[in-house]
Amino acid sequence: MKAIWNGTVVAQSDDTVVVESNHYFPREAIVGEYFTDSTKLTHCPWKGDASYLSITVGEDTNPDAAWFYATPKDAAKNIEGRVAFRREVLVTE
Repeated sequence: MKAIWNGTVVAQSDDTVVVESNHYFPREAIVGEYFTDSTKLTHCPWKGDASYLSITVGEDTNPDAAWFYATPKDAAKNIEGRVAFRREVLVTE
């Protein structure tokens, strides 16, 4: 699978986990130079607390475009160490 934003592959892996129609990529599959930490935090009752990353490609930034659960609840342990993307980031084979 590939995650593409602004015409650039920002993550690629054959090992994704699908949860609620979102592909969660291994953290090591993202191209680190495009990502910066965001201050956004959200909470999911069954997955836990999500942290966000913004994506910058060239001069364009997509704020809070990716999220991850650093310490997911037990029900979501299968996405620990993985990153998912908002809909405007194309995830394709």
